[in-house]
Amino acid sequence: MRIGLLTEGGYPYATGEARLWCDRLVRGLPQHEFELYALSRSAEQEEHGRVLLPEHVTRVWTAPLWAPADDGRSYSWRERRRFAERFRELVRGICAAEAEPFSAGLYGLAELAREQGGLYAALRSETAVRAVESACRAPGASRAVGNAQVPDLLEFVDELERALRPLSLDWYEELGAVDVCHAAAGGVAALPGLLAKRFFGVPLLVTEYGVRLRAHYLEHSDGSRRPAVHALLAAFHTRLAGEIYAEADFLTPGNAHARRWQERCGARRDRLRTVHPGMEADRFATVGEAGDCGDPDTLVWVGRVEPAKDLVALLHAFAEVRRAEPGTRLRIFATGAAPDYLADCRSLAAQLFPDEAADAVTAGENPVTFEQIGGPEVPSSADAYGAGRVVVLSSVVEGFPVTLAEAMFCGRATVSTDAGAVCEVIGGTGLVVPPRNPRALADACLSLLRDPDRARRLGAAARARALELFTIEQNVAAFREIYLQLLARGPARPDGDVPFAQPPEARVPGHWTTPTWAPLPDPAGAGTGRAGADADTDTGAERAGVGTGRAGVDTGAERAGAGAGVGTGRAGVGAGGGERPGGVGGAAGGGDAAAGAARSSEAAV
Repeated sequence: MRIGLLTEGGYPYATGEARLWCDRLVRGLPQHEFELYALSRSAEQEEHGRVLLPEHVTRVWTAPLWAPADDGRSYSWRERRRFAERFRELVRGICAAEAEPFSAGLYGLAELAREQGGLYAALRSETAVRAVESACRAPGASRAVGNAQVPDLLEFVDELERALRPLSLDWYEELGAVDVCHAAAGGVAALPGLLAKRFFGVPLLVTEYGVRLRAHYLEHSDGSRRPAVHALLAAFHTRLAGEIYAEADFLTPGNAHARRWQERCGARRDRLRTVHPGMEADRFATVGEAGDCGDPDTLVWVGRVEPAKDLVALLHAFAEVRRAEPGTRLRIFATGAAPDYLADCRSLAAQLFPDEAADAVTAGENPVTFEQIGGPEVPSSADAYGAGRVVVLSSVVEGFPVTLAEAMFCGRATVSTDAGAVCEVIGGTGLVVPPRNPRALADACLSLLRDPDRARRLGAAARARALELFTIEQNVAAFREIYLQLLARGPARPDGDVPFAQPPEARVPGHWTTPTWAPLPDPAGAGTGRAGADADTDTGAERAGVGTGRAGVDTGAERAGAGAGVGTGRAGVGAGGGERPGGVGGAAGGGDAAAGAARSSEAAV
């Protein structure tokens, strides 16, 4: 099976979102071939390089969303008029919050981009700016975009071109040949899959562990972006999300919180299935299976230090804990930090907890410490969770709480605020309190610090729940089943071919149809036939016959050779060499097929 994996700002780059779970998914399904179609978000991300890919990743296509792009071409009068009509439909759907003109404009622009080779310059042209201005001033436009000024229009058109850049990429002939498109996120990442489904009928699967639409709503909501631009971009991403959710064959939210967002945006319930992210349980096995429950007087917090984590409320809650239990400590382990917010938290901790000293000659020590994972005292995240009896999460905004699941793998009792998917992850194995309530957070921490047996029972139950729901094995098994379901009920392709019409055993990686004892084919014919296969692929000679022999397999040539008892499967591969336009292996492979058929007859005799 060929899987086209679509990412934005993540895998296969060494940094970014969805990197870990995508890598685990690909490595967990070595029997399938993966082709990666990745959009990068920044120059820094590309400079950090890529992760080492397994052998069954046959192609990697990348494109930047951050760099200015212009193909330098000019457009004819007819092309400009057609572009203006389609673009006006698109922006009318954005400004008036109408789905029908938005989808008509989006697919119309995609068809124009396929015919003309790109729309980079057109999307930044004066025609585009005037069309957005007219849509903002038109009757029915939302009030938030009605006051957009020229700087707002220019900024929005610039951002819109970046978001629609996948329309101008040369991916679709290759992407249209895969069996399933799997988008690792919603939004722009799923746009190539949406077009592959539209033009080629490829089944589309969209996975969201963090809702992209929600992230766009929250982004720049602090006033760092002009209100009209923020409203226009939010409207665009809302319409795009609605189109993706309506057209996707299957949606796999990572939690109930993401699922509710998808349903509100028009996703059908019969196409939804919650698939929790898979995590490496072995990393935490030593701490989770140990009898030691950590320091009984220590609270642990792990995560990125940023405003959404609300460490200010945690520090005030710890002040209440210290009044009731003076010997308690709080250890904060930062996996990353917003520098200004970290400085504010350090300052607040110094004010709330002056350094304490046992006598007049001993250096004082603060009961709150800010530490980094990776040092000699705490070399890994498992050691951080194992440092205390209770792990605390104080977030006000949260998607899937990864640190909470990791604490559960470590067998630790947890105290969390009710944000995002926290209640779904905890499931009764920890204490949950309202966000922005330091008093409730302090009371929950004290109840576990004063009752070690209860903390131990909750920790054991939490580890059992994590091992059942959040392992890599359950995640990979779920997607393996979904891939098969999509192919089994997949719609017919526009050319009449039905995905998975042949049984899976008709195509097995490797030259399994050519036994080692079989006589070699005629050198002249073999060389010509294999040249057709090798010329049409860039994945290496060993994989060439497999990757480009699909046409031969679908016509039954390879299976016919296997039934005769000798390796005419290699001839089928040669016949399939001309699959792509411009392939040179079709005719040559035919001659090789005839030679293979003759040898099959000799072997049968």
